[in-house]
Amino acid sequence: MVADPESATALGTAVLGQQPAAAAAGGGKGADVLQYIRQQQLERMMKRNAARLGGESKEHKFWDTQPVPKQGAEEEVVGNGPIEVKQVSDVRPDSYPLPAGFEWCNLDINSETEADEVYTLLWENYVEDDDHLFRFDYSKPFLRWALTPPGYSAALHVGVRSTKTNKLLGFISGVPATMRVSGDAVRTVEINFLCVHKKLRSKRLAPVLIKEVTRRVNLKDIWQAVYTAGVVLPTPVASCRYFHRNLNPKKLIEVGFSRLANRMTLARTMRLYKLPDATATALRPMQPADVPSAHKLVSEYLLRFKLHPLMDVHDFGHWLLPREGVVDSFVLTGEDNTVTDFCSFYHLPSTVIGNEKHRTLFAAYSFYNVATSMPLTALMRDALVLARDRGMDVFNALNLMENEQFLQDLLFGIGDGHLQYYLYNWRCAGMTPGETGLVLL
Repeated sequence: MVADPESATALGTAVLGQQPAAAAAGGGKGADVLQYIRQQQLERMMKRNAARLGGESKEHKFWDTQPVPKQGAEEEVVGNGPIEVKQVSDVRPDSYPLPAGFEWCNLDINSETEADEVYTLLWENYVEDDDHLFRFDYSKPFLRWALTPPGYSAALHVGVRSTKTNKLLGFISGVPATMRVSGDAVRTVEINFLCVHKKLRSKRLAPVLIKEVTRRVNLKDIWQAVYTAGVVLPTPVASCRYFHRNLNPKKLIEVGFSRLANRMTLARTMRLYKLPDATATALRPMQPADVPSAHKLVSEYLLRFKLHPLMDVHDFGHWLLPREGVVDSFVLTGEDNTVTDFCSFYHLPSTVIGNEKHRTLFAAYSFYNVATSMPLTALMRDALVLARDRGMDVFNALNLMENEQFLQDLLFGIGDGHLQYYLYNWRCAGMTPGETGLVLL
């Protein structure tokens, strides 16, 4: 994700949305109540979004200077390609100036001390939901995983420190990734973790961080980037929405993530969301020996979508091999040990702010999933069971790829906001969520 440098918040709209508990699914009155609950969700979402947007279009002074599609230009796009073409010789060799009292630094995420600094900055200042109930809590193992894929460069882990105290006050990262965009293979970086200390938001450090990481990326002869945000900037290539599936309804209600719907009791809500005791299939954790076959399965599946990553087998192993408390991947294999089905999710907990009983909300986020020997809904039902068994309280999924197939049947509730996808310095026609095959951390 990347933030709007003109806003005072880390990301505007957080991806955690309040979700009322659904009613019993089934015939008769149960189905009527379920429809009533979903209507409540939609009305609440529309009111919150209307209050957030205020019905006004926002100027973006910084983004209007950048090679990105201008607002309102999405209907005029013809063909794909860079918006601006430059050479490495055109790039300034020295860093952009910072306000007095600040200096640039590179962060070594493999250093325990510097990993602690990045973790603390994000934990104290990064994404919160609109009601200030939850704040993302990226673990240090997660950050190391996210920031060190094959070919990464520490020069793209950019920090700002106080010259007086040496304290880390700002951060932004880029990691290499090749994307397929409407048939074109594009060398990019994924931009993430743009964060400025809350007390320094008036210093306008975020635009300088973006310009500096862009300069460093350009010096590597890379001219495109991909990023997401919960706010609307110029101009999204796709707009997706998060959906949330209760795994631990009692806790989610206690922390304020969900609420009891009208006509519902806690006992009925818990019965509604109860999952099978075990998976219906023989899914097992992916092992290194499974990587070539799983990579082939997922790569061929992603070709269905207009925007998706092009991962070689090494990239795939980095992103999808299980790491405890970070990412889980499961496979089902045929008689010849070929992977026929694949599901995965990553772990992104949130700190529960000001709750005396619970300090952490444990959330699983749907990653990449492919079903060939069963319906996708059956695969994802097993994924929910596996996430529950690993202590997750909620399972989140975007409505991209083919996820719409299972969201309603598996009782996912709609989230409050959209997650916008952006391409930097690349012009292409907009895409629907179902044409989007990319999950960014």
